[in-house]
Amino acid sequence: MRATIVGLPFHDSTIELAHGAGGKASRRLIEGLFLPLLMNPMLAELHDAALLATGHGTLALTTDAFVVRPLRFPGGSIGELAVNGTINDLAVSGARPLALAAAFIVEAGLSSDVLRAEVEALAAAAARAGVPVVTGDTKVVEHGKADGLYIVTTGLGFVDPRLRLGSGFVQPGDRVLVSGPIGDHGITVLLARGELDLEADLVSDTRPLTPFVDALTATAAPGLRWMRDPTRGGVATALNELARDTGLAVVLEEEAIPVRDAVRGACEVLGLDPLHIANEGQLLVVVAPEWADAALAALRSVPGGQDAACIGTIETHPPGVVTVTTAYGGRRVVDMLVGDPLPRIC
Repeated sequence: MRATIVGLPFHDSTIELAHGAGGKASRRLIEGLFLPLLMNPMLAELHDAALLATGHGTLALTTDAFVVRPLRFPGGSIGELAVNGTINDLAVSGARPLALAAAFIVEAGLSSDVLRAEVEALAAAAARAGVPVVTGDTKVVEHGKADGLYIVTTGLGFVDPRLRLGSGFVQPGDRVLVSGPIGDHGITVLLARGELDLEADLVSDTRPLTPFVDALTATAAPGLRWMRDPTRGGVATALNELARDTGLAVVLEEEAIPVRDAVRGACEVLGLDPLHIANEGQLLVVVAPEWADAALAALRSVPGGQDAACIGTIETHPPGVVTVTTAYGGRRVVDMLVGDPLPRIC
């Protein structure tokens, strides 16, 4: 497991949108400002959830803020996203969610019908996941100060004792799996804003990842090494963090990575890499090679996971770097997201 953080210096004079994009700027902000002031062993792990040992098992605790614009988009809304996103942070930590807390920051002047619709969406998502919302808070701020509605959700869960997950367990030869096509959520939200002369038949992939994790745990628990939901910064940023934490190489096969034609086309027009686009319902898994086939079959057995694929391998060289082998046999470096091409997408 990760024991220390190699802090990045933070000398930026102002906070910009890129500091919340999940890429290099976010990492500098966290490691250069937050960690030195809040440092403790659990926070230093920088996991999606903090793991708290108790006399009756290990608890997982996580919190997340949702500021997506627009509030509603094809396939979901901020209320649904606020539940799924927090449940997924618990799921990829190996924890089964027990309860949620929800805080609403409402801008004065927001239609009560809009607020009711988002609370209904949040309640429906929590009911589908079987996780109750047990406490919460409401604040109303001046008109023009909150872009309608922000939601903060906190989740608590128990870690499955069968799982031992973390970058420290990843070894050369392990396989990298993804549960389905990448980039749907980020491109869907971008197009929903109507600011670009682009159209595509896309919906967000927002959903709870617990069915995927349950299937993996039931069939391949001893082989599971590491899991992430590649949200802000996409697959590229999540795997760069893994490469950096382990000092190992992640080698991807471009042709094996599932990407819908609509996402690929939008990315080509906008000059974006699908590996950098946010997802809200896909799971990245590193699994021991002897368990890879069973894990892939488990992912494909879950509704929505039929396009799951093995997209790469953990290797020793080049250390700490993510590369992708192209369809033409070349190899290019895939860096962590720089800047913020798609702000406010979750």
